[in-house]
Amino acid sequence: MARHSGGRGWYSKVLGAALGVALAATGASIWTAQAGTVGGSSKPASAETAVKPVAATIVHASDKGARGVNITIDDGPDPVWTPQMLDVLRENGVKATFCMVGTQAEAHPDLVKKVVAAGHRLCDHSVSHDTAMDKQSQAYQSKQILDAERMITKASGGVRPMYYRAPGGAFTPYSRKLAASRGMRPLGWNVDTKDFERPGTAAIVATVEEQLPEGPTLLFHDAGGDRSQTVEALRQVLPQLKQEGYSFGFPVR
Repeated sequence: MARHSGGRGWYSKVLGAALGVALAATGASIWTAQAGTVGGSSKPASAETAVKPVAATIVHASDKGARGVNITIDDGPDPVWTPQMLDVLRENGVKATFCMVGTQAEAHPDLVKKVVAAGHRLCDHSVSHDTAMDKQSQAYQSKQILDAERMITKASGGVRPMYYRAPGGAFTPYSRKLAASRGMRPLGWNVDTKDFERPGTAAIVATVEEQLPEGPTLLFHDAGGDRSQTVEALRQVLPQLKQEGYSFGFPVR
């Protein structure tokens, strides 16, 4: 998985504040994972239950099988673009996995709750989107992952992230095992739409068509700049893939 290059300066603005966040508690009792059925509602549990560890391998498959597609959307939530993407997903009857940056979730808890209420899944995308996390100490990696887990869970009203996606694909054996021990399956991608670089809607759509044979998980973004091309690309891609016989699901757990 390629690391994203350029255009990441906005994250440096939140890094200083993010490093001041207290380390999340790692006790055995936390909110249960959100509901996992496509089209179903996702509600926080009324009581706490123990975390169930999951596989530490990076998932590259869909729960819809060979003709399944996983829509994943990174770096938000964003007050401008996340609502527009939620509208497009709703219009097409598609559920997605939103990989949220901890500071963004903390700043926009209303949007995190809207994502959950619409039946989408949450993914931990670290506190500050440091794409060099794999070069940092285990203590640093732990803080980034666990603080983000706590921030996202709090913002959602008690619904925990079900996956962990390392910024830029900067996974390490340690980070995968830590996330998996917290019930968050490490999540990769197969189709990098390069929408972060704003290559044009047509280019984003073409990349999906060209790379989809490589695997089912598509990477889009709803933050970090102007995402109008992504919104329009989703508006075209979702019905197009349906016409081609694909169905939309979630990454396997």
